[in-house]
Amino acid sequence: MMDRFEMTIMGEMCFFLGLQVEQKPDGILIHQEKYINEILTKFGMNDSSPELTPFTAQTCLTSDDNGNPVDAHRYRSMIGSLMYLTASRPDITFVVCYCARFQANPKESHEKDIKRISRYLKGSSRLGLWYPKGGNFDLHAFSASDHAGCRINRKSVTGGCQYLVLWIQHQMMDYGINFLHAPLFCDNEAAVGIAKNPIHHTRT
Repeated sequence: MMDRFEMTIMGEMCFFLGLQVEQKPDGILIHQEKYINEILTKFGMNDSSPELTPFTAQTCLTSDDNGNPVDAHRYRSMIGSLMYLTASRPDITFVVCYCARFQANPKESHEKDIKRISRYLKGSSRLGLWYPKGGNFDLHAFSASDHAGCRINRKSVTGGCQYLVLWIQHQMMDYGINFLHAPLFCDNEAAVGIAKNPIHHTRT
């Protein structure tokens, strides 16, 4: 590329668009520790106590119409900062997007959960994406029947995500781009019954 473009070799890459890159003998680690510390400083969370998880299973966010409103500009700023962080932290993607639903009219209950995410990041600032040397990039996803754990619209979250991935795969195949078929493993009677139905299921 140096024959065609004016380039300067500045040594081993350590930063790229806010991502910290650590190249090690057994793989590459991508994280955003510096950016996390900047977020904590910006929103006054430096002295907060770390959390072990970004969310709790008992938490149920709703519109909370009767709750006390908070500064919407600050709330959106916190959401935006965390959204950029999801590039290297898929473990917070779901909860950040969950809290982002209430940006139009945020309440104290919503801000409380946003702050919990920040405290979780404080205790896991060096966590990131690890790409082992010689490893593959196979994507594995798991979805279980949670009896509509989303109490707002009663929809399955993980199942919905995997449905979209399969839909995109079919779309790409329609355009002549061939992919290996995604194997599906089912272990309940309803799923097995659908898979064996020769009429109502596209994969039979």
